[in-house]
Amino acid sequence: MTEARAATLALLAARAAEASVCPSEVARALTAGHADAWRDAMPAVHDAVDRLLAEGAVRLSWKGQPLSVRAGPYRISRA
Repeated sequence: MTEARAATLALLAARAAEASVCPSEVARALTAGHADAWRDAMPAVHDAVDRLLAEGAVRLSWKGQPLSVRAGPYRISRA
């Protein structure tokens, strides 16, 4: 899960402050070069995002609306 946390924070750091990332982007970064392996990485990404959210390091949203917990489709942005 440490890798998922690091990948999430790295992708966010590479974007504009107000930009967001999709959790599947994080999973794809973790499994670069393995076409469909990103799906297997999603549980680790979700766990990392839950921890980052609990720490106040990220915010979640969907279609511009804030989410207080991870549920359904979501985007990740800096807190």
